[in-house]
Amino acid sequence: MNVSGVFPDLAQIGDFGPPRSELGVGSLMPWNGLLYVQNYNSHKAASGGGVSLRRIAPDFSMEIVAETLGVDGTYTNRFVHFPTSKLVLGPHVIDQDHKITTIPELQPLRVCGTARHLTKPDTHVYVLAMEGELFELDLTSYECVQLFDLNEELGTEGEMKVHYKDCYSSFGRLVVCSNEYDEQDWAGHRSQGRLAEYDGTQWRVIAEKPFTGIGGRHEFGGTIFATGWDQASAILEVFTESDQQWTRYRLPKASHCFDHKWQTEWPRIREVEHERLLMDHHGMFYELSPWAYGGRIWGVRPISTHLWVLGDFCSWRGMLVAGADNASPSHGLNPTTAEPQSGLWFGKTDDLWNFGKPAGWGGPWWETPVTAGEPSDPYLMTGFDNKCLHLENFGEQPMTVTVEIDFHGHGRFGATEAITVEPGKIHTHVFPAGFSAHWVRLVSDVDGVASAQFIYT
Repeated sequence: MNVSGVFPDLAQIGDFGPPRSELGVGSLMPWNGLLYVQNYNSHKAASGGGVSLRRIAPDFSMEIVAETLGVDGTYTNRFVHFPTSKLVLGPHVIDQDHKITTIPELQPLRVCGTARHLTKPDTHVYVLAMEGELFELDLTSYECVQLFDLNEELGTEGEMKVHYKDCYSSFGRLVVCSNEYDEQDWAGHRSQGRLAEYDGTQWRVIAEKPFTGIGGRHEFGGTIFATGWDQASAILEVFTESDQQWTRYRLPKASHCFDHKWQTEWPRIREVEHERLLMDHHGMFYELSPWAYGGRIWGVRPISTHLWVLGDFCSWRGMLVAGADNASPSHGLNPTTAEPQSGLWFGKTDDLWNFGKPAGWGGPWWETPVTAGEPSDPYLMTGFDNKCLHLENFGEQPMTVTVEIDFHGHGRFGATEAITVEPGKIHTHVFPAGFSAHWVRLVSDVDGVASAQFIYT
């Protein structure tokens, strides 16, 4: 039986406990005829049981993988290593005959990412854990060695105060991210989120903001994508191989429900149709091309909005499969939920267009110091019906803000409006029905402090 794409008999349910916290779907991976489902609990094995690895057969029967019984923890990584024909899923390595080896050094950790090795790609991978532990794993000998404590390398605060989420490597760099964010970060009292890269010699912080997912198609397309956010908007950072640099783009937030580190688990960038990427970011699905022309991306298009805490999604047997984190007792903090559980949804990619209408808010400035003549980050303007812009001038002199649009999508902007905002005032500009472009940016004629927020409905 299935109901609206959900198969109730494939529900992922944790032990009743105690303890009992949550059971989310951390990663999904088709592997040699079967669909593997790796679950996770909230914080390592002590926070709940019953999250063992499961696999689903083509007849939709599901089994708990016997070799992983009792391996409870927080696992959300997936990576296919083609040179050795092995799948890394959680702390497990699975060969092409479905033989499973559990790596003891990884089992007690919150394993969140696996990536291609920079110098030994035929035999080794990097494995990242949420408290900042970064390992090198040999997939021929299963030797696992810790290389870095990223709290020391990147200036983050350590266990229970840090939330590393993902890693990815291409073009001579290993990219990692963390999504640490709460009211202290929102208020500007600290900035503990990180997007950073390692070139084999040293680490470099790209942004001190919360980031959740990193993805791409390696050499195909020449791009790396990283999703994050701040007070002002959702963020898409893009590295392009052609010019060897990162460019920041801004996107709407579809919901305020994702403005916390615990509520962005785990937005992904995955390929679900051939040579096309599906991006789940801050409550909205987007279609995304891996290609960048002229060092710029264009054609980023919103598909729909949702409230899922969507741990992973993949293609399997012609279907789109999505795994959520549906309900958590949170050790009693949620008194209306008794059972940790999550469901699997099966459908097709086109079904996503029947979800919530694309809508949201955000912009390039949030009480931001602005410099005369310096353009803001580009902000997405395509794929939404109705648009307005709210400008607020916190300075002591009038500010004229020029609205510039890029309708080609290749980085050339032209002016369409000039809006003057008096000191201490708010000005609202409503765009004509049907007005759109790929990207919009703003330029002030004076130094000052301003907010600029677009509302799309």
